[in-house]
Amino acid sequence: MRKLVGLAVAGMMLAFGGPALAQKYQTEYRLSTVVGTAFPWGKGGEIWANLVRERTRGRINIKLYPGVSLVAGDQTREFTAIRQGVIDLAIGSTINWSPQMKELNLFSMPFLMPDYAAIDALTQGEVGKDIFKTVEKNGVVPLAWGENGYREVTNSKRPIHKPEDMKGLKFRVVGSPIFNDTFTALGANPTQMSWADAQPALASGAVDGQENPLTIFTAAKLHTVGQKNVTLWGYVADPLIFVANKEVWESWTAEDRKIVKEAAIEAGKQVIQMARKGLIAPDLSAVGEVEKLGVNVVRLTPAERQTFVKATRKVYDKWAKQIGPDLVKKAEQSIAARKKS
Repeated sequence: MRKLVGLAVAGMMLAFGGPALAQKYQTEYRLSTVVGTAFPWGKGGEIWANLVRERTRGRINIKLYPGVSLVAGDQTREFTAIRQGVIDLAIGSTINWSPQMKELNLFSMPFLMPDYAAIDALTQGEVGKDIFKTVEKNGVVPLAWGENGYREVTNSKRPIHKPEDMKGLKFRVVGSPIFNDTFTALGANPTQMSWADAQPALASGAVDGQENPLTIFTAAKLHTVGQKNVTLWGYVADPLIFVANKEVWESWTAEDRKIVKEAAIEAGKQVIQMARKGLIAPDLSAVGEVEKLGVNVVRLTPAERQTFVKATRKVYDKWAKQIGPDLVKKAEQSIAARKKS
């Protein structure tokens, strides 16, 4: 009889989540990011790991692996590695994961999102929910949104005010075909390479320029590798997604899953704040910091920006079909209805 009671109690523990001891927990969970803690993106990983460790009292110990070191520095392989269990947790870029999920190219549509309120209208609204469903269908558990920021274009040759200024310049771009299409439409020569390869390529002059948020520009000291011209054009933004491997997620108790998700949401909010600091009027101190480095910062007039919009319209239309016209339409409507910042 005692044995039967014991079995019944054990069964109830498993059925209702039970204490952590009833679960199979790893001694360490591997968290992948593209960059380290000098950048808001990597700092977000550190914040998430610390919050989880503290709130689970060490039951879940997360170790940060920056530089996508778990996949030999190739960020385009990161999402597949999460599905396969090579990576347990990640804070990933929608750009880097778009080769596996075409819908994520939405955020790389040239000039779709004119301001931060537009980004929020997508990630915090129905479009964001749709994107999370897509991630789930691909076998990974989405937990929260973060942000890498608007990607501004830089180069070593000349100030860029119009598409013609980009003609013939070689730009490092990330490994997503939409970036090739966009820069080709602008008359530039795009070259796909990982972030690890980008900095030495800039230093040697193998490429003339690149595009990244200003937080990356300053933290990576890109002014020291010839990047003396920055154009603030806000052509695409780069949301981040906090995710977990499905098997790892399901191995945790319901209580611990709640802790991990809430910590991800909290860390995501902090990352967004860091990514936008000094870039929203009246506080434009981040731009001023770049100028103090001896860098020429070009602020496009509305008319100048429109020339880039027009030059990339065919790319926009092409990718709208590939991403899904319904999703793109919903995004356009959400942006149109936003409360402008």
